[in-house]
Amino acid sequence: MFLGTHSPRLDAKGRLFLPAKYRDGLSGGLVITKGQERCLYVFPLEEFRRVTENLRSAPVTAKAVRDYSRVLFAGASDEVPDKQGRITLPPALRSYAGLERDCVVIGADTRLEIWDAAAWAQYESEQEQVFAELSEEVLPGAS
Repeated sequence: MFLGTHSPRLDAKGRLFLPAKYRDGLSGGLVITKGQERCLYVFPLEEFRRVTENLRSAPVTAKAVRDYSRVLFAGASDEVPDKQGRITLPPALRSYAGLERDCVVIGADTRLEIWDAAAWAQYESEQEQVFAELSEEVLPGAS
């Protein structure tokens, strides 16, 4: 499970240090792809395989499945972190997410998300009230 918020920076070569607490879980390989709201999703290889299997079982006749699969797989890049725990973010994915230097890496349960720091701050600010209002709907009985 991926948890927490971290603030690494991209270097001049488009590399990003993965948070140390996640490196072991991602050392066998990972997949980076486009996420919703202009962030990047980082899946451990096994989790990406699970997502792939779920998509394979969805009807290819459904336009939404085809559209989602095309964007997900066309933008995907498989990576193996280097010995220092860095991954290289391909230029097209950096551009998609607006990543230049200051980033935020958040844990999102089965994946990491990489955000431009300013975009994450804006998103988090906009979602705070929604988060408060949805807590009973999303997690009934939790208080």
